[in-house]
Amino acid sequence: MVDDLKIKALAYHEYPAPGKMSTELTTPADTQEDLALAYSPGVAEPVREIHRDASNAYRYTAKGNLVAVISNGSAILGLGNLGALASKPVMEGKCLLFKRFANINAIDLEVNASDVDSFVGVVRSIADSFGGINLEDIKAPDCFEIERRLIQDCNIPVFHDDQHGTAIVTAAGVLNGLDIQGKRLKDARIVCLGAGSAAIAGMRLLKGLGATEDNLFMLDRNGVIHDERTDLNPYKQEFAVPTSLRTLEEALEGADILIGLSGANLVSQDNLKRMADKPIVFACSNPDPEISPELAHAARSDLIMATGRSDYPNQVNNVLGFPFIFRGALDVRATEINQAMKIAAVHAIKGLAREPVTAEVLQASGEKHLEFGQHYIIPKPMDSRLLTKVPAAVAQAAVDSGAAALPYPSHYPL
Repeated sequence: MVDDLKIKALAYHEYPAPGKMSTELTTPADTQEDLALAYSPGVAEPVREIHRDASNAYRYTAKGNLVAVISNGSAILGLGNLGALASKPVMEGKCLLFKRFANINAIDLEVNASDVDSFVGVVRSIADSFGGINLEDIKAPDCFEIERRLIQDCNIPVFHDDQHGTAIVTAAGVLNGLDIQGKRLKDARIVCLGAGSAAIAGMRLLKGLGATEDNLFMLDRNGVIHDERTDLNPYKQEFAVPTSLRTLEEALEGADILIGLSGANLVSQDNLKRMADKPIVFACSNPDPEISPELAHAARSDLIMATGRSDYPNQVNNVLGFPFIFRGALDVRATEINQAMKIAAVHAIKGLAREPVTAEVLQASGEKHLEFGQHYIIPKPMDSRLLTKVPAAVAQAAVDSGAAALPYPSHYPL
């Protein structure tokens, strides 16, 4: 099975032409006059207009619908630090998803810079070429500092999807799961197994949505992150709580939610049995989750289970978020993707899962029936309604929060 997948994957990336992208012309280039307008001497006119007013770049170039997908290859999927060039297939794949799901043009850039200063310097120097920047597969804690500095230095949206995409989709699923289980976020005891970029961003977002800090326990490979530890970086220190809990077993006693963003097979059936009635378990390690759904459901018939895999219900898939978040941000020419825009995306994704599932989605997903409940708390990636609901919510939040340079688009739903 693995060998078959390898053969198919390599053939997919090699044929009919190497890679997954090409460029296309949007204007005619058939006559001498066309070429004179496209390049010299005609091109001098938009150059002068952009020099006069930089915002004209959105009028006369492709900048406004162009996202750079940028990595240094220091944390490629679950493969680790394999270098910038090895990350190129993943970055091309991200570009494919931008185009397929939100009709956003994207270009991949692999930056051979392992230190924060060099990477930030390169990206900052080219940022004006794009309408937005999607950071990808950059190791923690470097990714936090890189994103912070680029948001500060650039006047276009900068979004590290490994952090915020996972956080947004997870939060939408958690909120829906809590409603189904008859619980409230502010009362929920949350255990996060993992303390990397997605975990930290996810817990920050849940706190922004109403989770109580005293009910949130994060674990790294050394156990519970508590206020007596002296080995914490500043990002983990944010989640250091006064507690006598030290192990996963202790933390899970009476827990309502377990979010796994760590590694394969780290959670046992006995662990789940320690949790409260009607628990929610997100086991998002890929390709192998912290506990398999088969084992989890055998241990607890009352749980709601999500994974990062497409062959199980409730897949936490970033493609539900980033294409549509950028679509909304680009359409109002947002200068950032702020907390209000992220929360708007959470509620839009959350709400779509509660709507009747269309025949189109059932056919694309190979399902006969889906309805909001234990096995359907997150929309399917092929749901075309994502392209209207999520960008509209993000654009409105950008306008309301002052991050937008343009008004809410007239062609968007009211």
